Amino acid sequence: MIKQQLHLRWVLLVVLTLQQLSVNSAPLLTNITGRKTTSLNGKWQYIVDSYETGFYDYRYIERNENDPEAYWNTDKPAHSLDRKEHGYNDKYTLNVPGDWNSQADKFLYYEGTVWYKKTFDYQKTSKTNKLYLYFGAVSYRADVYLNGKKLGIHKGAFSAFNFEIPDSILKANGNFLVVKVDNRRYANEIPTLNTDWWNYGGIIRDVSLVEVPNKYISNYFIHLAKPSSTSNQIQGWVEVSNAALNDIVSIDIPELKISQKLKVTSERRISFSFNAQKLTKWSVENPKLYNVTYTLGTDKISEKIGFRNIEVQGEKIMLNGKSIFLRGISIHAEIPQEARRAHSQKDVAQLLGWAQELGCNMVRLAHYPHDEKMTRLADSLGLLVWSEIPVYWTIDFKNPDVFDKAKVQLDEMIDRDKNRASIIIWSVGNETPVSETRTNFMKNLLEEARKKDPTRLVSAALEVNYHSEENMRWIDDPLGAYVDIVSFNQYLGWYGGTPESCRTANWGTHYKKPLFISETGAEALGGYHANANQLWSEEFQEWFYQEQVAMLKRMPSNFVGISPWLLADFRSPRRNNPVYQEGWNNKGLYDQKGNKKKAFYVLKAYYDELSKTK
Repeated sequence: MIKQQLHLRWVLLVVLTLQQLSVNSAPLLTNITGRKTTSLNGKWQYIVDSYETGFYDYRYIERNENDPEAYWNTDKPAHSLDRKEHGYNDKYTLNVPGDWNSQADKFLYYEGTVWYKKTFDYQKTSKTNKLYLYFGAVSYRADVYLNGKKLGIHKGAFSAFNFEIPDSILKANGNFLVVKVDNRRYANEIPTLNTDWWNYGGIIRDVSLVEVPNKYISNYFIHLAKPSSTSNQIQGWVEVSNAALNDIVSIDIPELKISQKLKVTSERRISFSFNAQKLTKWSVENPKLYNVTYTLGTDKISEKIGFRNIEVQGEKIMLNGKSIFLRGISIHAEIPQEARRAHSQKDVAQLLGWAQELGCNMVRLAHYPHDEKMTRLADSLGLLVWSEIPVYWTIDFKNPDVFDKAKVQLDEMIDRDKNRASIIIWSVGNETPVSETRTNFMKNLLEEARKKDPTRLVSAALEVNYHSEENMRWIDDPLGAYVDIVSFNQYLGWYGGTPESCRTANWGTHYKKPLFISETGAEALGGYHANANQLWSEEFQEWFYQEQVAMLKRMPSNFVGISPWLLADFRSPRRNNPVYQEGWNNKGLYDQKGNKKKAFYVLKAYYDELSKTK
């Protein structure tokens, strides 16, 4: 009886936790860019509320919905004696999308609550249509209100989410939209208190109104069948909303002369499978995308989709049945020249353009899901992608609530980007310290990723063991038993030894799997020149890469690639050398002004050589 009671309490705790993560939120709509949308980007008015006065009263009790001093309610006095101690006006505005830290000096280190407000008019094209409010990402917690009514809550700084707007709330004119944004860090969140990147706050990605018919296609997944690398069998599923039994869903790929009709059943998902003759598979050399259209009644949605196979065979990664070597680079979603979050099409074109100039065929999007524009552009450019959730360093692995939060973020990442051919690896974390509790935590995330998407590879950046056996360094993290690719971060010559330590170092793993170096690097202040023995100089970083490249050339036969740390310098509060860092992690191959450092050319030469042989 006691065990049963404890089990019931645990189940209730899990349910309550999941409800708190996203209250009243609707399932994420797939392919927002293919739907009827109205942008809410632009100038939003704001109130800085470090004491959360707009949320709690003076006794620190949460305000009720109709409290006139709640910041989600109108700030306009009803009459001359109506006292208002808050207000929104154009004197205080922030750009959306965008982090607040880079928009005013007072926000540089700010962690706390900012209330955003936007007024809009909207009339649906049909009374029976549904309207959703879609956010590309809000960092970290978003409490969303419309016309004084709460639509819901979302946690997670890098995930897309949406809420349905009830007809009873929507007005034709003067809708009063308020978002309480809170970027404070907590020990029981994902990520946790301690990271190595700037805690940018704000509505950091696009905001849209999305209108759909009452009967509509809500979600879909389309891909080549596994495991055969030679198969042209296309399969997947479609989810519909408010459709009747035996309604018809059409899937059309005109270029392949494919038109499939599916009947709506009582199942939530309608599965499909069909053969595609004369299919050109998506690849690095030829990133072929097909226009795929789904139709249900008046709802018609199209998307550019690539079809490819990715799998592990023995100790190799196989793309469409051919072994591939990953010439990668790790990237933070930041624009160094402006010290801000990347959010625009121009931003992602810069970052991926820099990666292509380096000679990359792969990018590691660290340490969190990047803007959807990034993965869509990678599809078009033929760049392979590693996408990751921010299970980073020392999160609370023993806490079941924390696992649930990590699982939600993993599911949200996969839900948004499952149709991107460029993404070949889902990563469940980075540099997590070895323990049985942590390994079970991470193993369960890997199992969840495979359950959600069995078509891709799964991995994590493992903890490296620097112990040496006659200059042999073994990757023996127990999590290696559960990943598809044994990936590890190593900084030999920067955090241990000197660059010449690489001359006698050899790496290996007892796992009979592909071996991938997910990070390596050294800092250099852009424009600072000295001899190679001088830390922080471009010459030292150049030497570091020269020694690393020489070491990489004698890696074992299961070595399948590398994504050095990293493309460009980025902001970090942990980096406080007053001369060479000043709040920047300067391991980038591009400096804070967007200039190439000397090490760029060392890695580029290596990649150019590899492109001719692998």
